[in-house]
Amino acid sequence: MIKLEGRKLSLKGEIQVGGSKSESNRLLILQALAGKTFEIKNLSNSKDTSLMLDALSNNGEEINIGMAGTAMRFLTAYLSVQEGREATLTGSDRMKERPIGELVEALKRIGADIEYIGEKGFPPLKIKGKKLKGGKISLNSNISSQFISALMLVAPTMENGLQISLKGKIVSVPYINMTIQLLQKVGVRADMDKKLITINSGEISSVEDLLVESDWSSASYHYSLVASANEANILLGTYRRESFQGDSALAEIYMSLGVETNFLQDKIRLQKSPIFEKPELFELDLNQQPDIAQTIAVTCFNLGIACKLTGLETLRIKETDRLFALKTELEKFGAKVKITSNSLSMDVSNNIETDILVNTYDDHRMAMAFAPLALKTDIFIENPNVVEKSYPDFWEHLSELGISSQVNVD
Repeated sequence: MIKLEGRKLSLKGEIQVGGSKSESNRLLILQALAGKTFEIKNLSNSKDTSLMLDALSNNGEEINIGMAGTAMRFLTAYLSVQEGREATLTGSDRMKERPIGELVEALKRIGADIEYIGEKGFPPLKIKGKKLKGGKISLNSNISSQFISALMLVAPTMENGLQISLKGKIVSVPYINMTIQLLQKVGVRADMDKKLITINSGEISSVEDLLVESDWSSASYHYSLVASANEANILLGTYRRESFQGDSALAEIYMSLGVETNFLQDKIRLQKSPIFEKPELFELDLNQQPDIAQTIAVTCFNLGIACKLTGLETLRIKETDRLFALKTELEKFGAKVKITSNSLSMDVSNNIETDILVNTYDDHRMAMAFAPLALKTDIFIENPNVVEKSYPDFWEHLSELGISSQVNVD
């Protein structure tokens, strides 16, 4: 357990955020498929990326990726195209509860040899790698964009490439676009026209080393801190205006929550707006940026702003049921929250309860999203090491900004 003792209303500092795990994990798959013919710079130092690296270097019969959902999805596709390789892909107890049937069945329709070891539709999986012909396939697109990206990443190895026709509402389009842009970076012809994705067969290669931009999802917690402070001036690196990451929408989203973003050469400067007027109701569709929903909900509570967040249908199949977890933990602090299968609504609350313990549900984003409440009250957060999944330097960076902490509090 960690106790945060903030009550600090003026923030100033410079933070170097680690590389995007979304970019890193995609590039690691492409690098492996290319025979490591290019290097990756500013690779994420997250646990998820570490697990991906370990898995790609594991030539054994079993690969355990713990709670790394991205690794589970991407490696399912990757192992399916490794000719002559047989492996069992498994994970934590929670991973065994997260559905993967849509991806497995899509791969099997184009010839993959995959068996469910336990319950149908869920890990663990027994995979026998082979050359896949590819061709045309349809896929439900309202569950996880990672299923789609997993297929896209291995499509260049298929004899006929791959055309993916998407059915239904597409969630997290920016992550699909990221995959397309990274495929193009390594010489693959890839594009998306409305609901049709086309990936050509071809060699994966790059004439130069590839630089991973720092993680925008991790930047979201600093946006929340700046929004919640009276005064703030924080430099974050390494970021670019033309980002592959959908969560770069933070720069625009947080304008309405009192944060100004200035793009410098390779950094962004976050400052508290001097003329910020709180909206009566903050409404936002996060269908394309679901990973920042927890951060935004806590920001609104911290500022005493009512909010209605929609497009959250994928939150129930993440590390935990994030909608339930958000409602439960916010209500401990005095919030009035309603949730549906894809939305969260919260009334205005001007009082914040103190000395509350935040349960994290083994979810890194729960720990980090609630941390900015320390600017208004003392809080306890269980299992602080859970942040290693995506942002292992988080607590150290908070300390650099002046938010003190006590670890292993009784």
